[in-house]
Amino acid sequence: MLLLDQACPGRPAFDTALSRALLQRVAEGHARETLRLYRPDDVLAFSVFDRTRPGFSRAVAAARAAGFAPVLRLAGGRAAVFHRRTLAFAWSLPAEDLRAGVEARFEEMAEILREALQALGVDARIGEVPGEYCPGRHSLNAGGRRKLAGIGQRVVRGAAHVGGVVVVGESRRVRDALVPVYRELGFALDPDSAGSVEDETGPITVEDVAAAVRAAAARRVELAPARADAETLAAAEALAGEHEIGAAPRPGLRPLAGAGKGVVETPTRDATRSA
Repeated sequence: MLLLDQACPGRPAFDTALSRALLQRVAEGHARETLRLYRPDDVLAFSVFDRTRPGFSRAVAAARAAGFAPVLRLAGGRAAVFHRRTLAFAWSLPAEDLRAGVEARFEEMAEILREALQALGVDARIGEVPGEYCPGRHSLNAGGRRKLAGIGQRVVRGAAHVGGVVVVGESRRVRDALVPVYRELGFALDPDSAGSVEDETGPITVEDVAAAVRAAAARRVELAPARADAETLAAAEALAGEHEIGAAPRPGLRPLAGAGKGVVETPTRDATRSA
């Protein structure tokens, strides 16, 4: 598996587009399975589902007022915060079927994160805590009390993306940003359910957490450090505009009829989920 640590400071929409470009390159057979671990900018990542809410424009304004750049996220779910004291992850891997393997991929990523956080001394558990933001069965929490990480998934023909964020520090910023955003979107949120690794361990760096995640992943598969090639970067440049809030919806996206919890949307050939 290739391991990338590339971040795109000052370009939040491009940052999301880079993960999407990696997904597309894997789907087309032009890139190997890739795990991207990086420190993001201050971003509030909205889903396509969020964009359908009556208060979406006010939520975007609230995000900006809190100092976060609004972007359209790659996976499903609800709005989530990324900032400089978080660790973002994006795993792109081949997938032959749009439906098969979804649960197994969620479980594997959640187990990697649980193992990493436990190695750092956190009572890390998998599962949703009451009132959490972007709720899902495969969230990572501390002692069943506070959410520390969330995982989302997008599947396209030929590949899947499993991505999300681990809050390493500054959980207060997550709460301060999400309270007004969720209020405008009309979603319930218990601010006390949002925590960070540092709340559990004391002072810790993003690199400490990244190293623990790398170690947990390396116990499962060989990791080869790499950089995104020119073709992938060019694809990301072409896609970046579609992740800027205010851009026109991408042609082909339609609601998923009879969607259950966590299934947000599907175009003709892909699907997004959060868990």
